[in-house]
Amino acid sequence: MFSTAVHLANTPDQLLPARELMAFTLASHILLVPFGVALPFITLLMHHRGLRRNDPVALLLARRWSAVMAVQFAIGIITGTVLSFEFGLLWPGMMGRWGDVFGLGFGVEAWAFFLEAVLIAIYLYGWRRLKPWTHFWLAVPLPLAALMGAFGIIAANSWMNTPQGFSLDAQGEPTHVDVQQAIFTPMFGPEYWHFVVAMLLTAGYVVAGVYAVGRLRGRRDHYHRLGFTVPFTVAAILTPVQFMLGDSAARAVFHKQPIKFAAMEIVWKTDTHVPEYMFGRLNSDGTISGGLKIPQLDSILAGFRPSTQVTGLTSVPAADRPTVVQATIAHWAFDIMVTIGSLLILLALWYAWSWWRHRDNPRGRWFYRCAALAGVACLVTVECGWITTEVGRQPWIVYQHMRVSEAVTSTRAGSLWAMLGIVIVVYVAVFGSFLAVVLKMRTRWRIADEGSAAARADLPPETDTPYGPRSEPESTTAGAASGGGSGHIPGGES
Repeated sequence: MFSTAVHLANTPDQLLPARELMAFTLASHILLVPFGVALPFITLLMHHRGLRRNDPVALLLARRWSAVMAVQFAIGIITGTVLSFEFGLLWPGMMGRWGDVFGLGFGVEAWAFFLEAVLIAIYLYGWRRLKPWTHFWLAVPLPLAALMGAFGIIAANSWMNTPQGFSLDAQGEPTHVDVQQAIFTPMFGPEYWHFVVAMLLTAGYVVAGVYAVGRLRGRRDHYHRLGFTVPFTVAAILTPVQFMLGDSAARAVFHKQPIKFAAMEIVWKTDTHVPEYMFGRLNSDGTISGGLKIPQLDSILAGFRPSTQVTGLTSVPAADRPTVVQATIAHWAFDIMVTIGSLLILLALWYAWSWWRHRDNPRGRWFYRCAALAGVACLVTVECGWITTEVGRQPWIVYQHMRVSEAVTSTRAGSLWAMLGIVIVVYVAVFGSFLAVVLKMRTRWRIADEGSAAARADLPPETDTPYGPRSEPESTTAGAASGGGSGHIPGGES
């Protein structure tokens, strides 16, 4: 604690509020990222199933998910815009000095954001206005635009972790920028694929969790079964893949950012045969309080053998490494992420076992309880992954080139604290509005489903689709005769 106090005493007064403001806005925005990146893919997967199998329930689900996707995108515009301003307002030292080196990533993200907005508008407009397959193929670039946006952001972040692609002049200013090297840094590949799969996995579990709750409440119709099965299958397939990608990313940190790895694993002194601590707290004298100690495991995980040497925090001066508090925070975040990932593998195996034995979803209520919690757990891991990446890099904002304290704004601390209070109030209102809109849509869809049950009674099962003109829907009898191409759709105006 003494070293932490000394560290804080040597930093500008505005550093703490600037960090807290950035942390709050990032932590809020990142909750929306899985849906912006992965929900378009899951929606199109359901859309494709509906067209290939002539399943109107699948098409109805895809249409409703597209409405949620649009609302989420609108909220993401607000939180993303705030973040873009904060980079320049809170950290002018970094953007002014290094913007020409790594700023292209933000440019790519901006173009992807614009393209995604256009494609979402086309997709929403196309329901019941375009031919089915034309509508689908026009939406196929949407997930690609989302991946391009992720590409830009991860390119910028990975550069901050492993900066390269430039030379320094006599004044220490970057020159001779190599854009390709600045984008494809050593940490880009591990970070990007780990991030993308995490987004797909999280969105899959969150969406499936909604229908798992419906199942627990007794709704076992085709609508809820399909709404659960498709996204959960995506997530279950990707769960073991993500575990391997996470292991690969951690090993990349071991090689490229050894001090961050030491913080993640709370390794105090460089040594071999290093034990693994699950949780626990690092003390200022290098001892560890609490936690579960597993002998030699850290060395084995890092280099596949007990004799692997792991760099400790004390291998660099105290000013060049995370404090004991920061190391403990990064360590707990990393361990929580790994623990939840391990539990999700067990859930995915449970699901796979049921399909292998019975060709059906598990029927026990405990499975659906776990599935309902999986989405929330994934959001926690997303937050923990961000904390591990950012806190473990301290005190550097550009690893080994610029400290956070050197990049911070000169704005008075009081103004930044006031700004933080305003942002919290605004974000509570924004996210409250988002939740209210989504719940209102859910209520309207449920009323539409219940109200149209009688109208669908005379139709052959599942013959109505969300395609066809919006004006003057045909009568029930005409819909039955024509196969329901433009008949009334439950929730059709969603």
